[in-house]
Amino acid sequence: MNELVTGDAVVLGLQPARLPSRALAIAIDLAVVLTAFVLISIGLAVATVALDEAASAAIAVATFLLVLVGGPIAVETLSHGRSLGKLACGLRVVRDDGGPIRFRHALVRGSMGVVEILGTFGVVGCIASLVSARGRRLGDVFAGTLVVRERVPTGRAVAVPPPPPWLVGRFAQLDLSAVPDGLWLAIRQYLTRMHQLDAGVGGSIAQRLSEDLAGRTGVPVPQGVPAAAYLAAVVNERQARDIRRVMAAARRGAQGPVPPSAVRTGGFQPGGVARPAEDAASATVPTAPSGTSPAGTPGGPLPTGFAPPAETTGFAPPA
Repeated sequence: MNELVTGDAVVLGLQPARLPSRALAIAIDLAVVLTAFVLISIGLAVATVALDEAASAAIAVATFLLVLVGGPIAVETLSHGRSLGKLACGLRVVRDDGGPIRFRHALVRGSMGVVEILGTFGVVGCIASLVSARGRRLGDVFAGTLVVRERVPTGRAVAVPPPPPWLVGRFAQLDLSAVPDGLWLAIRQYLTRMHQLDAGVGGSIAQRLSEDLAGRTGVPVPQGVPAAAYLAAVVNERQARDIRRVMAAARRGAQGPVPPSAVRTGGFQPGGVARPAEDAASATVPTAPSGTSPAGTPGGPLPTGFAPPAETTGFAPPA
């Protein structure tokens, strides 16, 4: 299993980095660090030419530890796992649970890196990365970290399944202004992946999301309507409102500015420009489909003797 899983058994969409990209990132980092080490060493050698041999050796050891060991640790700590090489290759160091690393993680990785990368010229690190299922070297194992890919090619977006025809327009009177964006995102993610979930798990998630949505709108879920179908119908209603709002704005923009006299008289100007109130009314008046309650009440019962059409949306009609 190569996916990252949190303590709540939630699979994160992070892909572990493999050996080629990690080797390239390490090569870039080593080139930068070694260049800095050589330049600093030359500068210190010129500045300490008058010191004795013991002092020069102590300065050389301190320079090695500060530049080749302390430098990468400081960079990974301050950048939260993004060194120059990892940034160029689209990689990042994270904890096993997907969170950002801290100083202790960078310290363990940097200390082990001296042994498995500098001490063995990367042989131990390459072997450990090839053996590990998630491409981790020994420093990652001891630190509890993982190198992941940040730049992942995006696939085609999955569309939200449409609601059953017998629910289209039934929630036109719902007030959706209090529903936060986070809840909309959770509902969309569930609807696009509900067929991949276990029936029991998916049902419990749909029930919880529908209760949260009903609490935000102030209207209970209609009796006899499945939770998943209810979520799809409300999302469809929100999308329909957004489309009508955009079309109304585009229509007003195409018609040009509205004279004040047209708004006062409620009629049309010689140029044929309608008042904005008519556009808003024509863009927001819901149209209830045949077979729903006359007022389109969200909590109203299903009509007597109503038989839903053949299902093509993946939602089962109420019993």
